Amino acid sequence: MMSFKVNGQSKTFSGDGDMPILWYLRDELGLSGTKFGCGMALCGACTVHLDGKAIRSCVTTIASAAGKDITTIEGLDSKGNHPVQKAWREHNVPQCGFCQSGQIMQAASLLEDNASPSDQEIIDSMQGNICRCGTYQRIHAAVKTAAEMASKNLTGNSGKGGVNTIVKNREL
Repeated sequence: MMSFKVNGQSKTFSGDGDMPILWYLRDELGLSGTKFGCGMALCGACTVHLDGKAIRSCVTTIASAAGKDITTIEGLDSKGNHPVQKAWREHNVPQCGFCQSGQIMQAASLLEDNASPSDQEIIDSMQGNICRCGTYQRIHAAVKTAAEMASKNLTGNSGKGGVNTIVKNREL
């Protein structure tokens, strides 16, 4: 029996340890935010965090998660207020939306490791996540905005006129 956490909740699994994390998340837990794309770790639609690092859940076994923390798009911020999620809304990034959870998880992992990435570092980090709609310029802009939000500490209640107000007004 394997034990691990998913979005902060303790879980156990006694099935086939070779099962990809993606299938465990979707089929066993019903967490459908993580998408199946290519099944070969080439498109990034299945990106989740394993102990805070972006991984491709379609090729990573559930056995490799034993004793670790898995975070999905549902667990990044329960209210969708992670700086990357806010920046995604600010830049109206999604079109069809299929790749967006993987894109957001990849970007969040990048910013966790590098709070102020250069343009080239953003390109390098995000290049493994494919968007069929071609929203790469908006994705890039959103990653930069998320980094700026974090550096200016505007992720909490920033008060009148701050980033939260702008994001909140767009949601209304």
